[in-house]
Amino acid sequence: MSTPHFETEAIRTQIERSQFLEHSSPLYLTSSYIFEDAEDMRASFSEEKERNIYSRFSNPNTSEFVEKIAKMEGAETGYAFATGMSAVFSTLAALLNSGDHIISSRSVFGSTHSLFTKFFPKWNISHSYFKIDEVDAIERLIKPETKIIFAETPTNPGVDIIDLEVLSEIAKKHKLILVIDNCFATPYIQNPIKYGAHLVIHSATKMIDGQGRVLGGVTVGNADLIREIYLFSRNTGPALSPFNAWILSKSLETLAVRLEKHSENALKLAEFLENHPNVQQVKYPFLKSHPQYEIAKKQMRLGGNIISFEIKGGIAAGRKFVNSVKMCSRSANLGDTRSIVTHPASTTHSKLSEEDRLEVGITDGLIRTSVGLEHIDDIIEDIKQALS
Repeated sequence: MSTPHFETEAIRTQIERSQFLEHSSPLYLTSSYIFEDAEDMRASFSEEKERNIYSRFSNPNTSEFVEKIAKMEGAETGYAFATGMSAVFSTLAALLNSGDHIISSRSVFGSTHSLFTKFFPKWNISHSYFKIDEVDAIERLIKPETKIIFAETPTNPGVDIIDLEVLSEIAKKHKLILVIDNCFATPYIQNPIKYGAHLVIHSATKMIDGQGRVLGGVTVGNADLIREIYLFSRNTGPALSPFNAWILSKSLETLAVRLEKHSENALKLAEFLENHPNVQQVKYPFLKSHPQYEIAKKQMRLGGNIISFEIKGGIAAGRKFVNSVKMCSRSANLGDTRSIVTHPASTTHSKLSEEDRLEVGITDGLIRTSVGLEHIDDIIEDIKQALS
């Protein structure tokens, strides 16, 4: 049989059935596992045997979830975490030593920015930022102690796109580890490893769950690097719970069909917004007006479900818009079946200085919209009345 397609892998990748021959993978709610005898125990702890020892290390449900993501991303292996941010922190912390240096796109999630600016300096780990439109400046930022290039694409919340091939060429030339946060795109829309990334991170809380139920994170990629991340994580304890892993693995079965509809709705909403008199600018990867449209078309299958748009009138107008929606949810989450609106300047990024916000494109009137699976006419009607 030829290599299965994405949707088939997502549905048919499954752990070994038990003696009960269940059709759907069962929940393995156990903290630990038993051994046949002392020799079995010794061999297991010395890793001569590949088996479950303790659910902080591995669990059948987390193993199934990781295997699916690894196949979808074209990765060798991976490790699953309790949250997306535990995946970001543990991945970087496992690979960095005191004195090391990270180069990152300036447009990163607020908690990742805090990691770079508030916490890593405590361990003498420094960083340098490059702007989205200044990728050619990366090489000038490289130091002898530089170890990792980190980037999100599309970015949160500005929905900017970074050319993965360019990042990969730089990383390869200077023997650096390329780590990509692929949260907005998911494995269905974009596969950074195909373009040369060594590691790919997801907040599974978002589109992978897709229904706003559970928290989770995952990192997949090069086996040698994942080994370091695994050893760090089995000792520091950020493991994904078996229940959440079970939920997320089941969610992957519908990822492709959900994203097709999410993206269809998002493109129609983006086109509506582009023609609205109260909207100053719209950014959606598959709009031809997007500054990195050609890059998006090259490395993304679809545009995804996130739109950012600028309302005329600044912070007051942004807050008024959020207060005026009737159907859309006011939430800091994204990637849900339900459409969500967020005003980053007064919420998720309010702790940043105005200068820092503007540097990453978070203007006073910027709205981030996570477009859901409601009927597109109802989504547009709610956004339209809130804008007016």
